[in-house]
Amino acid sequence: MGGHGYDSGRLNLPFVGISTFGKRPYVEDWTRIDADAAILGAPYDFGTQFRPGARFGPRAVREASTLFSFGHAGAYDHEDDATYLGSDVRIVDLGDADIVHTDTERSHANIEAGVRAILKAGALPVVIGGDHSVNIPCIRAFDAQGPIHILQIDAHLDFVDERHGVRHGHGNPMRRAAEKGYVTGLTQLGIRNVSSTAKEGYEAARAMGADILSVRQIRKLGAEAVLARIPKGARLYVTIDIDGFCPSIAPGTGTPSHGGFLYYEVLELLQGAARAHEVVGIDLVEVAPDYDPTGSTAILAAQVLLNFLGFIFHARGKASGRLE
Repeated sequence: MGGHGYDSGRLNLPFVGISTFGKRPYVEDWTRIDADAAILGAPYDFGTQFRPGARFGPRAVREASTLFSFGHAGAYDHEDDATYLGSDVRIVDLGDADIVHTDTERSHANIEAGVRAILKAGALPVVIGGDHSVNIPCIRAFDAQGPIHILQIDAHLDFVDERHGVRHGHGNPMRRAAEKGYVTGLTQLGIRNVSSTAKEGYEAARAMGADILSVRQIRKLGAEAVLARIPKGARLYVTIDIDGFCPSIAPGTGTPSHGGFLYYEVLELLQGAARAHEVVGIDLVEVAPDYDPTGSTAILAAQVLLNFLGFIFHARGKASGRLE
């Protein structure tokens, strides 16, 4: 027998109980984090330039994640012949950073404090946004963590320097990251179509160490060749904007852009990155659930995060997992 525990204790179906991420334990006291990975909600969307609603992303992704709370001892993947996210992988949910309406700096400071608490505890920070501006305080929190390389999956470059005085909106995070001395470079994947960043922004990004590839370019190269472009030995912070996916499978976002990734394309990139690199932080942003009455965007987000966590901890020698 597999020791999965289905025949003892509560059945605990997805629609039963409190919706923490994956039904993992809730930790209210951020000074008492004891885990391998800690989930932090960042329900801030005042940085958007088009449709709001990503403030409800963390709640929606958490609820969707309960679909994958089966498997008391992990989830078995027959393709990899591996059981993922077993009981040896300790994941906790810290709830949300406090958001002060209309106050970007105080809201961002609260998010940064949450990420710093996770790092201080030696856990992997996993932040669920919120719009992409929440990446700015996440990266700030890594100032004493050594060099990092950013792997971005996104439809948009997000490399605007300043527009009408705005420097911390959802079009700015990769520019703010590139300015940090401890950010050694950026790999920006999925960038396509008409972008919020002007031509000079692309030129500045490349001058500041960015490697930019569209979805079509990535499909021509293949996942292995794309991953080989990331500097060997780089410690990766991975930021995933849900609009990097095609809106045919992820319509629940504020700025959809057709021609995006499909599920397995991103999954293979993330699995390869986890095998080849130390992943030191993750954020997933821009899920705006009200634009998707089916809930499939939030399910996709939860599935991607859980799979990625599985890949990461498998690479670290713990049980890991992919969910279909």
